[in-house]
Amino acid sequence: MASHSPVHTAAHRRKRPARNDGGTRSASTRTTARIGVTLALASAASVSLLAETGHAEPQLTPDQVRTQVTALYQQAEQATEDYDGAKEQADTASAAVSALQDELARKTAKLNSTRDALGTIAAAQYRTGGVDPLLQLALSSTPETYLARASYMDQAGSRQSAALSRLATQQQGIADTRARAADKLDALRDAQARVADHKRTVTSKLAAAQALLARLTAAQRAAVAASDGPLQAAGAPGSAARDTARPPLTAVKAPSSRAAQAVAFATRALGLPYVWGATGPHAYDCSGLTQAAWRSAGVSLPRTTYTQINAGTRVPRSQLQPGDLVFFYSGASHVGLYIGGGNMIHAPHPGSPVRVAPISEMPFAAAVRPG
Repeated sequence: MASHSPVHTAAHRRKRPARNDGGTRSASTRTTARIGVTLALASAASVSLLAETGHAEPQLTPDQVRTQVTALYQQAEQATEDYDGAKEQADTASAAVSALQDELARKTAKLNSTRDALGTIAAAQYRTGGVDPLLQLALSSTPETYLARASYMDQAGSRQSAALSRLATQQQGIADTRARAADKLDALRDAQARVADHKRTVTSKLAAAQALLARLTAAQRAAVAASDGPLQAAGAPGSAARDTARPPLTAVKAPSSRAAQAVAFATRALGLPYVWGATGPHAYDCSGLTQAAWRSAGVSLPRTTYTQINAGTRVPRSQLQPGDLVFFYSGASHVGLYIGGGNMIHAPHPGSPVRVAPISEMPFAAAVRPG
């Protein structure tokens, strides 16, 4: 047994280093794995940070915010004018549908009266021996069938013939009225769909503008609201004064009493809020204000800037007089009322009340002098 022991011990000793090497390799592997995991996590974190940085909102200066907000307000105003026009069409179509429904009710009442008269004739004929087949046809058939055979009316007596002729005319009138009512109802539905579409556009543009403004300080937002032109620092001279400023009405005389009345009306509206789609008396959008101002002077203007621009005589910028309508941007999507001295009264945009502003603050498009 003793002779085998050294061999066993040697073998045992040879195996232990092998286990120790294996243990070292295992620890090394574990260390390497931990390092790999750490690097992977760090890399993932870096990628995540880069991704977040790539999607982070860019830092905008107040002037950049104002530029973007101005563009959004202009787009919203274009959509507002489209909304105003579609709503006007919807209101007109709705009134037409109501009128045609009333007309249809009146015609139906007359038709029923004529049928009653024919029924009296039929009863009399029945008592004397029988009802005229043509009369039976008029009382029981559809209007289309009757009208197709109405040429046989000369077979009836004079009283009956007159009633049948009246019935035919009334039935045709009702058919025509129903067709016109159906057309107006289709127009109403189309206009209502456009109203809803433009309303969504306005709402989305204004929401985007508000989101941009929310990134500014309160003072910066006030400066944006107070300025139609380049951004001014809050509290700077003229930045907020225009909200309540009164124009020098005596500086430039209006060319007519009507123009003077329109300017006076707009002056009284100073400080009232801008609300898109509003026509007064407590809030206005741009074309709603000019329409109301000239209405007070007895002049009826259309509802939108796109139609108001054709509601008078075009005048060059160099010959502007108080009361003239001044339009801005290439699509004439904004309008104000000129008051002289290079200034106008207008309803600018949400957050900015009706106020006095230089016409130079926006790209001039055209001017019109209402009649």
